Amino acid sequence: MFDERLKELEEIYKTRKVKTKKDLWLLDFLRLVEDEKLDLKKYALKAKKITESYFGKAVLLYTPVYISDYCVNGCLYCGFSALNKIKRKKLSLSEIEQEFISLKEKNFDTILILTGDDKHNSPLSYIIEAVKLGKKYFSEILIEIYPLEEFEYKKLVKNGVTGVTLYQETFDKRLYSKLHKFGPKKDFYFRLGAIERAIRANVKEVNIGALFGLNKDWIFDAFITLGYADYLQSQYPDCEINISLPRIKESFCKCKIYPLTDKNFIKLIVLSRIFLPRIGINISTRENKYIRDNIIEIGVTRISAESKTYVGGNFNNKENEGQFQISDKRTVKEIIDMLKSKGYRAEFINWTRIN
Repeated sequence: MFDERLKELEEIYKTRKVKTKKDLWLLDFLRLVEDEKLDLKKYALKAKKITESYFGKAVLLYTPVYISDYCVNGCLYCGFSALNKIKRKKLSLSEIEQEFISLKEKNFDTILILTGDDKHNSPLSYIIEAVKLGKKYFSEILIEIYPLEEFEYKKLVKNGVTGVTLYQETFDKRLYSKLHKFGPKKDFYFRLGAIERAIRANVKEVNIGALFGLNKDWIFDAFITLGYADYLQSQYPDCEINISLPRIKESFCKCKIYPLTDKNFIKLIVLSRIFLPRIGINISTRENKYIRDNIIEIGVTRISAESKTYVGGNFNNKENEGQFQISDKRTVKEIIDMLKSKGYRAEFINWTRIN
């Protein structure tokens, strides 16, 4: 289990010493990521070559679907936090289907279903019914919900889930405890173990990461994220492993944030690609179009498009409180045209169902 590997990674980060040669790359990563005079252009060109060697000129497009924003967690940084007095909403199954139809009309074939953490208002049975509906329209259904037990993930996989996204937010346990005042999310290790439970339940892919800007020591969270991804690739070679590198910018946070600069953000993408050449790298619409357009070539393999971070956002134009702020509001067509202008092609299908 990764909790044991986490202890080893924490020790390496603290002492800058490794016990085995297979971990030497971690010290090389630290040396480069801490180098303020790093020739970023040189390494970006290297990352570009690696990306095209492993992934070609294809970039997968997907979109999130928020079906419920009820949440019982006291997180200091999230728009859906129980600490925020917002009008909550949960879609009916007919409304969920309207969401799916509107997205299918835009040619999406990969969706990410999201809920808040509230097993009463968004029980597993409700999520399963949403997934079953999704199977009518999409070949790939990912979920970003509260962490589950292995048998619960098996139920989701049986009914159509292909992948699980789950961010640890920060790998600093003491900071994690401070940021999560109450609720089931406060259990650091139960959340940490969820990705492996999902893989053992036979999901085809997972997506992990930290929320950069919560931890002043962003390099620590970057280091653990890469170490975690490497661990998963080694332990579970049949599962597709992806990382996300979201940056927090929200003004409604109830905690102090430490914004990650554009330069360090780009450096992190470049070095992630160089040290983990087979890893999928996902960038959301948290980033503005200028940043997204200019990082496509240096390592990114999938991006979200036409994201709505509030419940019912795809068939209902009435904007509600979102989970986070969208920076890139371009249409799918505009994203496709941008990719074409750079010599890339937009892909909508990642996993094709055969049953």
